[in-house]
Amino acid sequence: MSGFVSFVSSGPGDPELLTLKAVARLKAADAVLYDDLSSGPILDHARADADLVGVGKRAGRPSPKQDHVSRLMVEYAATGAQVVRLKSGDAAIFGRLEEEICALRAAGIAYEIIPGVTAASAAAAATGIPLTRRLTARRLQFITGHDVTGALPGEINIAALADATATTAVYMGRRTFAELAGRLIAGGLPPDTPALLAEGVSTPQQALGRHTVAELAALLPDRCTDAPALILYGPLTEED
Repeated sequence: MSGFVSFVSSGPGDPELLTLKAVARLKAADAVLYDDLSSGPILDHARADADLVGVGKRAGRPSPKQDHVSRLMVEYAATGAQVVRLKSGDAAIFGRLEEEICALRAAGIAYEIIPGVTAASAAAAATGIPLTRRLTARRLQFITGHDVTGALPGEINIAALADATATTAVYMGRRTFAELAGRLIAGGLPPDTPALLAEGVSTPQQALGRHTVAELAALLPDRCTDAPALILYGPLTEED
């Protein structure tokens, strides 16, 4: 007997940003496999008798291997359980969703994907700015700040990322932004391009800082915090 897996997007941390469908799946789940950033009050929506299993990955900390997470998810579903794989932010954005989908397909287990609020949207909302702006920010791009080794990805399109008329969101870029900024400025991005550092967005630990790209590149190497960080840069402020 095969169960069913719901990939539920928990948003950036604020339980009030959960969708109604996300809450419904949590309430119905026999087992919830959750990321670190999806824990806390979000799990209050789960049944009291549900299995709650932490499978989150955090940079610099011991974390379950991806094959272990996928295997655990398949094993629960194979018993006929209704499983929620609770992922932070939007499950489809830098969340290793594809690997887990492939594991379910190989095992013949049905699934669904429930979208949610991604950190870039929450950061812009918290700061009171739009991600796109008529005439000056017609393009929005999301990138990851590190590859599987933790380094800045080698094959990145600097020309696209140095476009000062695009809003760019850098996920997981705290450790590599200084290197990225150097390459962006060398590629033509003005050093005074506005930048936003959003840490722990939508949580009680939220901290928002406005900088320029050059200022933020100088700041981050000496900044010590465990809060998840997102960086936005581009035309983030209204023109005079």
